[in-house]
Amino acid sequence: MLVLLLGAAACSPGTPEPRVIGPQPTRNPPPVAVVPGDSVTPTLARLTTRQKVAQLVMPWLLGDYVSADDPSMRRAYRWVDSLQVGGIIISTGTPLDVASKLNALQRRAPLPLLISADFEGGIVMRIAAGTAFPTQMGIGATGRTEDAYQLGRITALEGRAVGVHLAFAPVADVNSNPANPIINTRSFGADPHAVAQLVAATVRGMRDGGILSTAKHFPGHGDTETDSHLAMPVITAPWARFDSLELVPFRAAIDAGVDAVMSAHIALPALDNGSRLPGTLSPAILTGILRDSLHFQGLITTDALDMGGIAKEVSADEAVIRAFEAGSDLLLMPADPAAAITAVTRAVESGRISMARLDRSVRKILELKARMGLFAHRDVDLSAVSAVVGSTEHKAIARDITERSLVLLKDAGGTVAALRASPQRVALVTVGSTTLGTTLAAELRRGGHTVSTVVVPAEPTARDLLRIDSIIGAAKYTVLATSVRWGSYQGTIGLAQSTAELLTRLSRRRPTVLVSFGSPYIISQVPTAGSYLIGWSNTPVVETAVGAALTGRNAITGKAPIPIPPSWPIQAGIVMPTPRP
Repeated sequence: MLVLLLGAAACSPGTPEPRVIGPQPTRNPPPVAVVPGDSVTPTLARLTTRQKVAQLVMPWLLGDYVSADDPSMRRAYRWVDSLQVGGIIISTGTPLDVASKLNALQRRAPLPLLISADFEGGIVMRIAAGTAFPTQMGIGATGRTEDAYQLGRITALEGRAVGVHLAFAPVADVNSNPANPIINTRSFGADPHAVAQLVAATVRGMRDGGILSTAKHFPGHGDTETDSHLAMPVITAPWARFDSLELVPFRAAIDAGVDAVMSAHIALPALDNGSRLPGTLSPAILTGILRDSLHFQGLITTDALDMGGIAKEVSADEAVIRAFEAGSDLLLMPADPAAAITAVTRAVESGRISMARLDRSVRKILELKARMGLFAHRDVDLSAVSAVVGSTEHKAIARDITERSLVLLKDAGGTVAALRASPQRVALVTVGSTTLGTTLAAELRRGGHTVSTVVVPAEPTARDLLRIDSIIGAAKYTVLATSVRWGSYQGTIGLAQSTAELLTRLSRRRPTVLVSFGSPYIISQVPTAGSYLIGWSNTPVVETAVGAALTGRNAITGKAPIPIPPSWPIQAGIVMPTPRP
């Protein structure tokens, strides 16, 4: 019964008492009295030291469906009603599963939870059935700030509908290194000023849509060749380079009113007196540069504290303490939330961290919760989710942006022009995904082409190769479709050498269009392809757009927002403006 009363304490007068879902905790915490109206100051005053520290901690939870007594939910219940964590970062699930799970947790929490999620390029990064955009780099290829604004606005509307308040987006990194294995198409591009405009527009869209925004990964993750999920990257560039490149989009985000900034687990010796300390643990980076030089007064959040870039450098307990000392307010995904709370609490009680410093961060978090209206109403209406998430209006906007994001980097033999001009016999060869190509094949056939399809296995046998050669031999043109994308813990990005060699051989057989549904840089591995079209991501929406472009139903107007080795500069792209009737 005590848990029920605690859950109801934050509700506005007249709100029905929430139903307790799942097993009861074995040990209940003391209640936290929440005063309606101006709830931040009196609430802060009533928190114990440990309760204050718990507000800084945000563990990670899958958004999939599980029963109320599933072990993962039992653990989550302990986080919110025993540990009293300040929030949750939610991950993969369907809109209704995510919303119902968050409602259950909100109803058990003594204080309302601040819910966050990685919503780069729309909520579909973490939630199925949302509106799919073509990735931030695809937005960069359109060159329109209005597109970035709509990305932010629609992401906000759909995110709030499922119960998320803080989006860990947009990515403000400038992707200046083509070998970067973890940023790639997550960035808007390589021109810091163009990226800055698009970041600012996204922040404005998110604010107008009602969600809190986060610029990441400060002070810039774009010039690395190491995945910080695996190990700590080191960027040795001098201050002048950072000042004129990496920091430009962060300044624009701050000017646009971004609510939070996420730190990067990157060592920056030139910015940190020669130290190779991860930026997340560096007072010189988070306080000296972000707070003092850039005058950012909002929420600073760490990147995930269980990532290799930080976990391999210091112990888990020391990491949370030093991240807080460096200037962070929110401690994201510590390996053990209970241990993290205990470690920081002891640091406060020993005098290592002052109570005033702790109160400043807790106040920021409570103020964000108040801004989101969580002290009055903390759960969402499940019946309203389907009216917002993936709505016809939202999908129409995203589809238009996707169609304009396609970049035709080269068409040396006129293959794309020929496919757009009249129906042809086409061999569609897909690589890197068992689902890639189905929608594209249908769109090519819809446009009048006769299409034969074949999937290249990861390790093709001699029989597979004979079949591929036979299908290509019977066609006049070849479309090679690949899906190479960034991914956590991969360490590298690009086609496997054996795959690149196979595609190079196949591209010599017939006039060929190489289509990338992911990284824009793979053309350097298959230089023999006469034509190269970039689609940015592997979704049915992008496949539909590529099919419409290759059959002349849509114009091709995108421009590359990054230079692409070996020879294409920023803004390269062939425009084919007149669709075939």
